[in-house]
Amino acid sequence: MLKTRQLLGKYRIERKLAEGGFATVYQAFDTIEGIHVALKAPHPTHVTEQVLSDFRREVRLLTRLDHPNILALKDASFIENHFVIVYPLGERTLSDRLRSRMSLSTILGLSEQMLEAAAYAHSQKIIHCDIKPENMLLFSGCVLKLADFGIAKVAQKTVRGAGTGTIGYMAPEQAMGKPSFRSDVFSLGLIMYRMLSGHWPEYPYDWPGPGITRLRKRVTPEFIEFLKRATDPRPRGRFRDAIHMYNVFRRVRLGVLRKEQTKLTAPRNLLRYKAA
Repeated sequence: MLKTRQLLGKYRIERKLAEGGFATVYQAFDTIEGIHVALKAPHPTHVTEQVLSDFRREVRLLTRLDHPNILALKDASFIENHFVIVYPLGERTLSDRLRSRMSLSTILGLSEQMLEAAAYAHSQKIIHCDIKPENMLLFSGCVLKLADFGIAKVAQKTVRGAGTGTIGYMAPEQAMGKPSFRSDVFSLGLIMYRMLSGHWPEYPYDWPGPGITRLRKRVTPEFIEFLKRATDPRPRGRFRDAIHMYNVFRRVRLGVLRKEQTKLTAPRNLLRYKAA
């Protein structure tokens, strides 16, 4: 366990942000660059030669991903016998943001960013395998960055012994050890459904899910069909990848924006009618 104000190389530990079975995450200050960062320190008992080999492979994979909505890795190295992974520090996670209400425009903006990130990864032939609100960091200006490419998989293999993904967010076939691009599509669909309806769909993912009444009030039938397809329990019923999903999203969101605009202008039109 690292201590507050402890200096680890150029990083000064400021406070603990989170702790899990695999690692502890700290807020730290980079005394050279003069910026705050997130520093993840795996528990020493988990830092084996096999884990380090997996990390090297995943870090090299991550360097291939250059996109504004994918969290960049700043550092991964041994510092004073501590293995640390360093990232830019976000303001909070999407999971934190979900605790308060969001406007429709905010939801659509965040949805577009997470879809862009996943679509780019899929274009590079990379499946994330652990898409969830905790792995989406929000920065100033409501900028979303998808995090933990590969790092989460290494952690889960180490702590649980086998399998990847997080129960409650992953597709049925992924839970059986058969992830694909369509599995990421399923996770993205679940998150978007939660943001719009206020409810998490649960296994066996029967349609319609909880919160469907609120969903129908907020979006169009075409958008509901889009979400239904994304969260189809059968892989073949979904979009083939996040690229396909993103392209359809860009089309169906226009109808939602038009519906929202109509709702906003309706009271004004009614006042004009009464005045006449």
